[in-house]
Amino acid sequence: MPLPRIGVVVVTMGTRPGELDALLASVARQDVPAARVVLVGNATPLGDVVTEATKVPLAENLGCPGGRNVALELLRDSGDVDVVVELDDDGLLVADDVFRQVRRLFAEDPGLGIVGFRVADEHGHTERRWVPRLRAGDPMRGGEVTAFLGGGHALSMPMLRRIGLWPAEFFFGHEESDLAWRALDDGWTIRYEPGLVLQHPRTSPARHPGHYRHTARNRVWLAHRRLPAPLVPVYLGAWALLTFLRTPSPAALRAWWGGFAEGVRRPCGPRLPMRWRTVWRMTRLGRPPLL
Repeated sequence: MPLPRIGVVVVTMGTRPGELDALLASVARQDVPAARVVLVGNATPLGDVVTEATKVPLAENLGCPGGRNVALELLRDSGDVDVVVELDDDGLLVADDVFRQVRRLFAEDPGLGIVGFRVADEHGHTERRWVPRLRAGDPMRGGEVTAFLGGGHALSMPMLRRIGLWPAEFFFGHEESDLAWRALDDGWTIRYEPGLVLQHPRTSPARHPGHYRHTARNRVWLAHRRLPAPLVPVYLGAWALLTFLRTPSPAALRAWWGGFAEGVRRPCGPRLPMRWRTVWRMTRLGRPPLL
């Protein structure tokens, strides 16, 4: 059986040119070359980017999931790749064998849908929020999980053909959860592989404009789209309580509740809740779809 062909997707807004150049150079250094690299410019022309990648400048900002979908549709329709590696434009592949390891993992397991990379800062430190499990004390413990980080991961193209692409309406926030829950409900495996490292600066998610509003709105949409009815109020109630305890300022809390209300007023997409056996599978893996 031929080994999987690797495609790469990077979405940028053109605000980090130095980091983007370094990332593209680290992609080019891989000892297994990518079959296709696609660079999407969210509301940026990409004219100053020197690269052999396929450049797709967009007239408007479609958000991270919307921009990625443009590239995924291109790769899906071309038939050039079997596995897609998606990377943040301010990330960096510090090792040269990442694609070779990704190819091996997908070749060994046809049921593997998603591989999550370990994200670490320039000192090799991985923050707890970057570890895709509730017990996040040991970032070097890999294995089967229920979630993955959007900054660095690999997706099976056969899986995407079955479950669909990113929820573009989310724009930013929790799109990974929506994709992961659909993958699990369709029977695919998600693995966290700490040996696959994406170097990424230590930043706060609150740096993004509209972070609190998008977070709350998209949690409501996620619950509406993917959870069995009895779990919807439990999930949203738990996160409302955690938000009240954690949110740093009254202004941020007002933005969060405004987003929550927007999510209630504007349902997003059809309701296709996961099966109860998927809930049980996630619970056995250590993270029921409640937190």
